Amino acid sequence: MNVLIRASAALSIAVTTFAVCLPVHAQAQDLISPLGPVYDVPEPKAVQGEGETPWLYEDSNVPVDREWVFGEMDNGLRYAVRRNGVPPNQVSIRVRVDAGSLHETDDEQGYAHLLEHLLFRESKYLGKAEAIAAWQRLGATFGADANAETSPTHTAYKLDIPDIGPEKLTESFKLLSGMVREPVLSDENVAAELPIVLAEKRERGGAALRVSDLTRRTFFAGQRLSVRNPIGTDETLIAANGSKVRAFYDRWYRPEKTVIVVSGDADPMVLAGLVEQWFGDWDGTGEPGVDPDFGDPVAPEGAAKISGTDLPIGELGVAVEPDLPRNLTYAIMRPWRKVQDTIVYNEGLLLDALAQSIINRRLEARARGGGSYLYAQVSQDDVSRSTDATFVTFAPLSDDWEAALADVRGVIADAIATRPTQEEIDREAAEFEVAFVNSVEQESVQAGRNLADNIVNAVDIRETVASPQVVLDVFRGMEARRTPEEVHARTKALFEGDVVRSVYVTPSIGEADQAKLQLALASEVTVDATARLAAESISFDELPPIGKPGTIVEEGPLGLLEIQKVKFANGVNAILWANDAEPGRVTVKVRFGAGYRAFDADSAVYAALGQSALVGSGIGELGQNELDRIATGRKLGFDFGVDDAVFTFTAQTRSSDVEDQLYLFAAKLGMPRWDADPVIRAKAASELAYNTYSTGPGPVLNRDLEFLATGGDPRFATPTPAMLKTVTPEGFREVWEPLLSQGPIEVLVFGEFDQAAIVEKLRTTFGALPERAPISPEVAARVPSFADVDPAPMVLNHRGDADQGAAAIIWPSGAGMTRIRESRQLEILIQIFSNRLLESMRERVGASYAPQAFSDWPTEIDAGGKIVALAQLKPEFVPVFFAEAEKIASDLATTPPTLDEIARVTEPLSQRVRRASTGNQFWLYNLEGASNDPQRIELLRSLLVDYSQTTPDVMKFLADRYFARSNPLKLAVIPEGQELAEVPEGQSLPVAAAPAVRPVPAARPAPRPAVVPIQGR
Repeated sequence: MNVLIRASAALSIAVTTFAVCLPVHAQAQDLISPLGPVYDVPEPKAVQGEGETPWLYEDSNVPVDREWVFGEMDNGLRYAVRRNGVPPNQVSIRVRVDAGSLHETDDEQGYAHLLEHLLFRESKYLGKAEAIAAWQRLGATFGADANAETSPTHTAYKLDIPDIGPEKLTESFKLLSGMVREPVLSDENVAAELPIVLAEKRERGGAALRVSDLTRRTFFAGQRLSVRNPIGTDETLIAANGSKVRAFYDRWYRPEKTVIVVSGDADPMVLAGLVEQWFGDWDGTGEPGVDPDFGDPVAPEGAAKISGTDLPIGELGVAVEPDLPRNLTYAIMRPWRKVQDTIVYNEGLLLDALAQSIINRRLEARARGGGSYLYAQVSQDDVSRSTDATFVTFAPLSDDWEAALADVRGVIADAIATRPTQEEIDREAAEFEVAFVNSVEQESVQAGRNLADNIVNAVDIRETVASPQVVLDVFRGMEARRTPEEVHARTKALFEGDVVRSVYVTPSIGEADQAKLQLALASEVTVDATARLAAESISFDELPPIGKPGTIVEEGPLGLLEIQKVKFANGVNAILWANDAEPGRVTVKVRFGAGYRAFDADSAVYAALGQSALVGSGIGELGQNELDRIATGRKLGFDFGVDDAVFTFTAQTRSSDVEDQLYLFAAKLGMPRWDADPVIRAKAASELAYNTYSTGPGPVLNRDLEFLATGGDPRFATPTPAMLKTVTPEGFREVWEPLLSQGPIEVLVFGEFDQAAIVEKLRTTFGALPERAPISPEVAARVPSFADVDPAPMVLNHRGDADQGAAAIIWPSGAGMTRIRESRQLEILIQIFSNRLLESMRERVGASYAPQAFSDWPTEIDAGGKIVALAQLKPEFVPVFFAEAEKIASDLATTPPTLDEIARVTEPLSQRVRRASTGNQFWLYNLEGASNDPQRIELLRSLLVDYSQTTPDVMKFLADRYFARSNPLKLAVIPEGQELAEVPEGQSLPVAAAPAVRPVPAARPAPRPAVVPIQGR
């Protein structure tokens, strides 16, 4: 059941060409035909009836979620199926095999993940490298809808098939059964897939991988997990062949080790029948595997103890990584044991979560108040069925990490020594109540893919799932247990265990070693009660008015559906759509100001810091802590963003809280506060993070691509430490204060709300703001340009591994709403380009794991558009990438793509549009700016057609316009000390000679235990 609990603790309308979908609550079902009978599907025989205990709920008294239909077949395969219509006409299928990297022998390391790849390579019904195209033709987007993952404990195959019908659904089960039951595990296929896996491994390398490996070895010393990374080792992977991989497959890919989960818009009996039809006669081959012992955390003999406790200090690790910021994690380790997933057990988990929330709030308050660390967090986790551990993680602000450790331990020591107050418990409980009530409200719109994933995760941790109402009932039913005594007892238990282990990451040699780390952990700690927070609530009724309520000067239909537009005398526009598509949920977005246009070379450094510090600097009399308190028991948000031509406030809130949300947003514009601490903290975080961009080629591209593509526009530069030294809280206010009162305001409210009440609230909040200062012509004209292009690549350097490189090639494209239909057709072309790039650089030669291309077409401004193709690969393949990308571009400009190529792209694109259009986010996103730009409404009518219908000649025309008529900018990222290589001899790709190289202009500036699943193909 804790899958849900822990997760909570953090129409188509036929009007001519208007062919997008309305939310499900409207008339969507009128046009979405029901699945109907599926051909030749037998009646399921293995369904567990209501009188039986479903296999997932054995030894549990958690109420069964009867939306699920469970079955267990004679061959041992178990399944769970249910009807779900979110999004409409989609089915999500999950196949989980109970075998991951922990099930490999020493010489099989990486085989579970390699096997995951091979199932997509060739199987009974799919020829070599046909899987990607096959799933695309069924409407699935590769990577998003068709994927897999390998973790230490399982391998899971994930398919989301849109626009499902009898034939497509049957075909999906057929293809999937062939992949799982009869993959072609030949030497040839292993040899073809191995370079792709090695490329994936290479791209995950560098400093982060070294720290990950050290962390895993240290925290899980003596356990199987310490020497089992899902990606494997070079030695074991290179030694792989068909027979070796087949041996692993035969042991673990068996029906009794497999669970199939299906959630979708279909009769559950049909889904169960399909599972039994395609998997019911599956038998394993050879002897089944025997689950290995994962081991327990054990303290070394004679270990030193934590001062004042019986906790022995075990293995310690120190990593010196010059480009990583300081980070220290210590963990109290306990053995993992399968639990009886009962109501009482889950009540205990909730008490644990409350205890952690109280400590984390205190730690955050200490950091906000000028503490010695940037952030700190306590979290309990069951890791890979290997340990039940409490992790404490923090980032010291300086080289005095011992002081930061002492500060963090002091706050925790207080929580262990002294009971929390009832007010503290009630405050955190109010946050949980909001989350659980919100889940109940949203139950009818839970996405099928998420429901399927919940079952997979529950099977993995050997527990159950519960409906949102059950979770809420359990939480409310344990109110009598939410006492200081009970929470204190659970707090103390979180910091009891068998051994403490720790890893410290530092950029400086000699700053720490194992002896210093042990001494710091063993030192006595001073209890720090200063971080305990006052729990008195703040009422919105006590807050001052924004101003004199405004006057409505215009109100009526926007011109689309039932969406309304309201205009106030001060110039504020609002777009409102009250609907019940997502019960209880409301999205609020405020657009104002000039966005990146507002900044120049002198103020550019404050753009990035604004996204981190503007909200935290407060409103009126409320600082950051007070904003937290006023949000208690409410679902309020405050995301701030800087876009091309506008600033945005965004929040997901509830029907009952939307009025308060509007007040907060309006108050930030009408009565901003300018606390210094959030600015200082954001500055420190940026300084600490800057060097991490040098750790590999991918981060370098993230840091510099936008900056270099715009010809060195300082607004798009990642602030360097030298730039950050000029930042002050006073400077922050000087830049941002006028920007909050500049430019038009548009407020969008979409969701379930009382329209009359919201119009009135808008009148007293945004309508009460003073008139806005206009955006000057000078500011409005600050649009990005494209870089001056030299035929030779621009070379960037990273300080990561010597075998890591990256390349990006960038063409200028268009921008603005006037040509938005062209941008949608261009998206089809770029997806065709991306498929060809994937085929050549990945599938054909294994040079790169995930090459891709994308189109960036700004709609708020009339410049700055670009097409980007990029890949991570070995440095010697960088010139090959440039040549291949230019060859693909040239081919598309001279020879139209085939109809099949187009269909492989347009079908997934059209399905993405149809699925997205069932929610309010789709409509809000596409109607942003419509209050001042009515063409957005008209252009929305052709959206689905533009993404789903085109011709080869149109594709050729666009390729000629954007590829053949402009010179691209090339960025090469290679290790320091290396030079860009010539094209390797014997390269199988048809490539041109490597161009000359030019350097980047010198004047331009340039965690937790790692047991994260390897995300599939």
